[in-house]
Amino acid sequence: MDNKKRIISGMRPTGKLHLGHYFGVLKNWVELQNEFESYFFIADYHALTTKYNQTQDMKQNVEEILLDWLASGIDPNKSTIYLQSLVPQTAQLHIYLSMITPQNWVERDPTLKDLAKIMDSKKENLSNLSYGLFGYPVLMSADILLFNTHFVPVGIDQVAHVELTRDIARRFNNIYKTDFFLEPQPKLTKISLLKGLDGNKMGKSFNNDIKLSDDETTTEKKIKTGITDRNRVRKDDFGNPDNCEVIFDYWKIFGEEKEVEEICSCCKSASIGCAECKKRLAQRVNESLCEIRQKRSELEKDKNYIRDILLEGSKKARIKAQETIDNIESIIGMFK
Repeated sequence: MDNKKRIISGMRPTGKLHLGHYFGVLKNWVELQNEFESYFFIADYHALTTKYNQTQDMKQNVEEILLDWLASGIDPNKSTIYLQSLVPQTAQLHIYLSMITPQNWVERDPTLKDLAKIMDSKKENLSNLSYGLFGYPVLMSADILLFNTHFVPVGIDQVAHVELTRDIARRFNNIYKTDFFLEPQPKLTKISLLKGLDGNKMGKSFNNDIKLSDDETTTEKKIKTGITDRNRVRKDDFGNPDNCEVIFDYWKIFGEEKEVEEICSCCKSASIGCAECKKRLAQRVNESLCEIRQKRSELEKDKNYIRDILLEGSKKARIKAQETIDNIESIIGMFK
């Protein structure tokens, strides 16, 4: 493992994960853990930046996300899985980095700019942002630099966070005349953009998602609501898969090549209607998720095992993180 390059990535604990999470992130992590020394963390500090007054489900959400990770194939024997708040060195490094990071570097973060536009549209004052939310880009940099990682698996929309981290790493090295910090590079994920069943971005707040933990009946009911070709009103109307806004995209992900070709042909010839198409798709989705759901169900029976994985992973992460903190405090010249 010592010869492998390191990666790190995390997720906020927002509850049970859906197909968008799986195809956009988890599936990639499962593959990467075989190639890299991998650190995957549940970002409960980051959750507090926007949900500091809505913490009643935090513990449950941490368990749910961990269950989904493990059921999807994240292996604690291959990857270090930890809880952000159980590695306090993250907060220590955040403090040190915040001392050297210019304010305007943080202000240029695209996520904060988007948030500012939203607040302005609601006639809210940007000065009402909490200190934690305003400074979260530096906290994210602390997450990345804590293990001196080489790569950060991200989507194209998150590249700016990695660029800021590189800037901070370079500034630290320049100020203290060292080459301690690596300058991490983004490792772009091949994200399958899976829309929600209503054609919008998939998310539980939109009630348009299929969760990894949904049972077969729930999955079938949800898929029945999926948007198809709006121009196809009756079953005997000829369809056009290119105009099928959601369901055919799901087929391209879950169906075998020959099966997708058959569905395409049947749609165009009107030999099956959208209802039958959705019924077949639901069966295919349920078959594909069967193994994940079974594993999740088994894991759910032993909450102590789940807890132990997180505690052991966090302990392992703390040891590695403390090495970084010791080096940094020595470089800075802190009293020890």
